[in-house]
Amino acid sequence: MSTTNDDRELETASPASTDATISRRRMLQVLGAVPVAAALSPATALEQVTSQTQAAAAVQAAAPRFFTQHEWRTLRVLVDYIIPRDDVSGSATDAKVPEYMDYLLAEKDANPATQVAMRGGLAWIDTESEKRFAKTFVAATDQQRRQILDDIAFPQKAPPGVSHGVAFFNRLRDMTASGFYSSALGWKDLQYIGNVFNPGYDGCPPAALEKLGVTYDLMTTRVSPEQK
Repeated sequence: MSTTNDDRELETASPASTDATISRRRMLQVLGAVPVAAALSPATALEQVTSQTQAAAAVQAAAPRFFTQHEWRTLRVLVDYIIPRDDVSGSATDAKVPEYMDYLLAEKDANPATQVAMRGGLAWIDTESEKRFAKTFVAATDQQRRQILDDIAFPQKAPPGVSHGVAFFNRLRDMTASGFYSSALGWKDLQYIGNVFNPGYDGCPPAALEKLGVTYDLMTTRVSPEQK
């Protein structure tokens, strides 16, 4: 993927890979994988991913349609704090998560409540940053951004007075995970290959059969008793 000026800016702003972010990535992998991997056949899933990729590419040329330019820059910084680039995979912006969100929120059937919550949340982030550091969230330093995010990313530890920020970040985290793990990059990160035939399957290991107290002889008598 080519690197845009915006991406280079984000690359500088993106947090480094740490144990904490790896743990968060693993958590998001589970959240994102369940509905995708469990619900779709390979053909349907491939079709959906292709469709989303094409839709995102089409949107990118004119993006953003829903977000203002300032909201767009703020969103791109935020999603890369949720899923940063690491040694294993690309970041949320690499997977075009902002384009995915813009596409959904700009649709004529988009939920107005979700649109208001997203726009309000981005405004809350900027207001909080202005209040604390006299600068927008995008203009804040990495340490200053983390100070805000640490207060709203963990609901059980959130200090009083940031409930709106907590609610916004929860929603943003869910949408980021959905966008990333429904993308081709997210599937590669999960190493998901779909329901493909495994020609090397030799049956259940003897140790497992013994532990369960079953045998293939038992299956033969139950499924094909005439072979007994």
